[in-house]
Amino acid sequence: MKKLTLQGKLLLGAALLSISAGAQDFPRIAVNIGVHLIQAELAATPETRARGLMYRENLGQNEGMVFRFPAPRRVCMWMKNTLIPLSVAFIGEDGRIVNIEDMQPQTTDEHCSQQTARYALEMRQGWFKQRNIKAGELVSGLPK
Repeated sequence: MKKLTLQGKLLLGAALLSISAGAQDFPRIAVNIGVHLIQAELAATPETRARGLMYRENLGQNEGMVFRFPAPRRVCMWMKNTLIPLSVAFIGEDGRIVNIEDMQPQTTDEHCSQQTARYALEMRQGWFKQRNIKAGELVSGLPK
């Protein structure tokens, strides 16, 4: 077996660190739905929206991810390489929830907004239902 040089060890270490730090390279924001406070990671660039919650093995009880799109439009989400069952709330420019969909891990089934949306909020599957959160409710604290 070939031994790694010091440079090889440093490159391997840097690669492993970047993989394990996946959640740390998303900015964090706090959003509210009524009395429910959510600590969310923000995916606002094409690269962060494409990666989303892929390869994560867990997600805290009141943690999620907000996807911000450049302009309101009909958007669709899928779960390729996503290991955690999620629910997604599609949210209009005014901050109101348009519709909520449950999504199964590691599938490419599309789940789409029923109207134009500026945001999508992914939470652990059932989070919205357990709190009786439905379409029409206001999400505050979303970035402009």
